[in-house]
Amino acid sequence: FILNEMAGLSKDTPRPTEIKLHKQSRLLDIAFSDGKAFQFTCEFLRVHSPSAEVSGHSHGQEVLQTGKKMVNILKIEPVGNYAIQLNFTDGHNTGLYSWDLLYRYGLNQEEMWQNYLQRLEAAGASREP
Repeated sequence: FILNEMAGLSKDTPRPTEIKLHKQSRLLDIAFSDGKAFQFTCEFLRVHSPSAEVSGHSHGQEVLQTGKKMVNILKIEPVGNYAIQLNFTDGHNTGLYSWDLLYRYGLNQEEMWQNYLQRLEAAGASREP
């Protein structure tokens, strides 16, 4: 219970039942205890990293990530019973992906991706490395 409180999880947050990395296609599949399943590209998870380096220290301080189209996940490390840490091929490995964060990402993935693409375009930046 204390762990859940610290991690910002409610007891109602679905837990992953399976996490599977497909290195060839650079996809991460996550199935949750409520039956929902999401598929994320490694690029999506990298550009939406919850680390301070990417998301900033407060709203509006996000740092636009560019050139991450080919990024992959090297290693997935469990953090307690509430999160995973992803080690990416570009050396990025800070930021904890909690179960509730991953679940929220899954539910809002399409909107988040479109916002990212719009921000890239507005900045004249590219997904290409």
